[in-house]
Amino acid sequence: MIKKYISRNSIFYKPYLFFRIFWLEKFFLKKKSYSQCGEDIFIIEFFKNKITNGTYLDIGAFNPIKFNNTYLLHKKGWKGTNIDLNQTSIDLFKILRPHDQNICAAVSDKIEKVEVYFENLFSPLNTISPDRFKLFHNDTLQKKTYHVETKTINGLINHKFDFLNIDIEGLDIKVLKSINLEFFNPKLICIEILNPKDEIELNDYLVKYGYYFVKKMGPSYFFQKIPK
Repeated sequence: MIKKYISRNSIFYKPYLFFRIFWLEKFFLKKKSYSQCGEDIFIIEFFKNKITNGTYLDIGAFNPIKFNNTYLLHKKGWKGTNIDLNQTSIDLFKILRPHDQNICAAVSDKIEKVEVYFENLFSPLNTISPDRFKLFHNDTLQKKTYHVETKTINGLINHKFDFLNIDIEGLDIKVLKSINLEFFNPKLICIEILNPKDEIELNDYLVKYGYYFVKKMGPSYFFQKIPK
């Protein structure tokens, strides 16, 4: 496949990004849903009374179109911040969502030097979670690892947002617990849970901040803020 021979230093890099967006991802075709399990349809319905001027924070954004929970919101006029540890993912967002804030960062619950387990420039499995790495361990992934210093959401973001989406391959709950929910106060949270046993821990944590489970779609769990 062509992507195996593409690097960020290649003269073909940027043309290939446009090729992915306009041909492989079929940007020009209107779809009912761009999420993996239809999550964006539920999100649009949830925010139907605030559909043109909302804000989102997408942690582990991966791709501006494919498997994306905020693209429908973006098409409706929302703006937000997209964060991913892969610079290529952020380059794709800069092409398609130039008015968003697009940040390349490995997010964790504290600042520390960690190893990035990197499959390829266009993989949704790139992660800093050793546990997730063990699940899809292979020689190629091991050869492409590198080190970065992690960032925290509280250190990166200083503005409120309506919708929080977290999908970071195994560190989702740890990062969520590090976010100042009392300050940011999103109306809806979508978080990926890969181990069903974590649902109880997550529910017990979020209820303390006024969030209650409302829906599960595939590995995505939704929690709504209930006003006091």
